[in-house]
Formats: sequence, structure tokens, C-alpha cells
Amino acid sequence: MVKHTGGCHCGALRYEVEAPAKLHVYHCNCSICVKKQNHHFIVPSAKFTLLKGVDNITVYTFNTHQAKHTFCKTCGVQCFYTPRSNPDGVGVTPHSLDPGTVEEIEVEEFDGQNWETHILTTDIKDRSKPL
Repeated sequence: MVKHTGGCHCGALRYEVEAPAKLHVYHCNCSICVKKQNHHFIVPSAKFTLLKGVDNITVYTFNTHQAKHTFCKTCGVQCFYTPRSNPDGVGVTPHSLDPGTVEEIEVEEFDGQNWETHILTTDIKDRSKPL
């Protein structure tokens, strides 16, 4: 496990996250993830710390309103969010990490267009559980 740091484009949001140097990233094909090209890795909430910008976050929800899509109010970048699959965790976008701590990214496709079926065949829910 390493401490990664990251933030949005304008710097209003800054965070740190404890995660492996080799990230297991999900590429989802649901309607919102396709539009914003969302790739994310999931960590337990306790492994994520927002360092700066709590007042500069806006939240978007739709459909089941379980996922909480958070964005910087200033630049619009999504660095992290609360996924529907892992309400006890945080989905972090690897493209918002500062350079230097990621050794490798392994990508797994997530069939968000068929969420109810696919969630039964993946270990994504385990990603937010403490090790």
C-alpha cells in the first residue's frame, strides 16, 4: 500500500488515498460513465482523506440516487465519488492522481448497462472492505 495524492484541475480539491501501487481500475459502460469516460478504483472510505475543498464540491445523482457523483464547482473535474456498488467506499479516478506513485494499472470492464446482472458476477463490492 502507498499513499497517493491527487486533486482536480484548478487545485480547489486535494485528497490523499491509501491504495496499492498497482491499481485495479474499473471501466464502466453505464450511461454516465460513458459520457464522462469514468475509470475508477475503489477503496474503503477510511483509506480516503479529503485534504482541501469540502465547500467546493457539488453532487449529482440520478436514477436510483445511490451513486453520489462529486465534482469540483470551479473546474468540473470528478476526482472521486461514492459508487452505487460500494456505498461504504470511494471510487477514485486514477487520472486525478499526482504522478509518481502508480506502478501499473490493471483495467476490468464493468457492465453498468446491465448493472443488476453484472453486480452478481464481479468482486467489486469487496473493494471497499478493509483488508
